[in-house]
Amino acid sequence: MNKLKKIINSSIIRWFFLAVALAGLLWVIIKNWGSLTKALATLPWQIAVASFVLAVVYVFFTMWSWRVILADLGSTLNWNTSIQLFGLSQIGKYIPGGVWNIVAAAEIGRDHEIPARRSVTAMTVAVLISLLSGAGIGVITVLSTSVSIQVPTWLIVLLLAILVALLMPPVLNRLIGLGFKLLKRPAPERQITFKGLGLATLLAVIAWIIAGVQIWLLACGFGMQPSAYGMALSIGAYALAWIVGFLVVFVPAGTGVREGVLGLFFTSTLTSGGVLAVVLVSRIAMTFADLLFAAVGILLRMKNSRNMTVRHL
Repeated sequence: MNKLKKIINSSIIRWFFLAVALAGLLWVIIKNWGSLTKALATLPWQIAVASFVLAVVYVFFTMWSWRVILADLGSTLNWNTSIQLFGLSQIGKYIPGGVWNIVAAAEIGRDHEIPARRSVTAMTVAVLISLLSGAGIGVITVLSTSVSIQVPTWLIVLLLAILVALLMPPVLNRLIGLGFKLLKRPAPERQITFKGLGLATLLAVIAWIIAGVQIWLLACGFGMQPSAYGMALSIGAYALAWIVGFLVVFVPAGTGVREGVLGLFFTSTLTSGGVLAVVLVSRIAMTFADLLFAAVGILLRMKNSRNMTVRHL
């Protein structure tokens, strides 16, 4: 076990995984570059710029939600450190497996004296909040729009009630404790409170709304008629697409899977070419947003390292 920890904590191994994650992120961009440039040729530049800005704001709110959970568990970070940890850890999701961002957050957190169990809990809970709140938004969307599914309404309502119950601190804290017990590890020193979980969930919901507005804006740019119905559909569709992409762990960041789910929702409002254009531009905008946060995180980390070196001279 000690040898394994030494290997994981090795700077060479850290840089190797960072390189792999960055390669996966860049692969997403390069793979779709040709189709993206064709789509952008017909899209007003104002909408293209707005979609990227919304993607950056979306990532910021997901980071803020994670930051609130981490503070609730006992580690309050300034924004400089938050961007370092979150920006660098999030590119781990571009490595197939679905857990590398959590592992990365734990390893980078050690450098800031954050216990690994606290980092793991905070990132896991933040992801769980995104999944549960996104599923709730998706369920509400299905119930409030004319999207037809072969599932009884009572079952959808029951699912929504279960999601709400799971987002209650007494239930969530017990699940966290059970998880650490199964791993034979001590649970975090502090439990999540109603205040922390409530604020983190609110921020996650705002993030979903921002991402959905981005999808709606792009869809309008490619031919969909603007309407409140279309916006509601876009918000729920993106949330469900993200969840399905996350659960399919063998592809980096749900590449291809999310696009397919979004396509199912927009087949009646957009042409097949329009659907493809929306999902491509959205995907690349989100990827560039992740890349921006990662780049800023690396720069801040390097700057802090230089400052620490100067202080020790």
